[in-house]
Amino acid sequence: MRRMCCMPCAGFGSGRPGDIARRIDGAGWGLFLLWVSVSLLLDVGWGIALLGVGILTLVMQVVRRGFGLEYESFWFFVGGAITLAAVWELAAIDVSLGPILLVALGTAILMWALRR
Repeated sequence: MRRMCCMPCAGFGSGRPGDIARRIDGAGWGLFLLWVSVSLLLDVGWGIALLGVGILTLVMQVVRRGFGLEYESFWFFVGGAITLAAVWELAAIDVSLGPILLVALGTAILMWALRR
């Protein structure tokens, strides 16, 4: 008899963390390509397209955690930045987001370097 767990994706991979991580990554890339394709076909605009990519990136990190894997901080940051850019675009804010993100990134790196 097959053992089932409480996760909705019971049997996802062999149970080894590396196999599960690869399957989650593969599913994430597949969903990303589907979302980008649908966004382009339906011409939903940059704001909605970026919002979908940002949310998908963040959700994939939550899924990793649900399977007992570590967050990937880089992708968590990228997902947050993309979601912020989407909200910025949808709100039609006139101030450029790039310099603000660079100042925040530079400050974070400087503080990290000084704390060591």
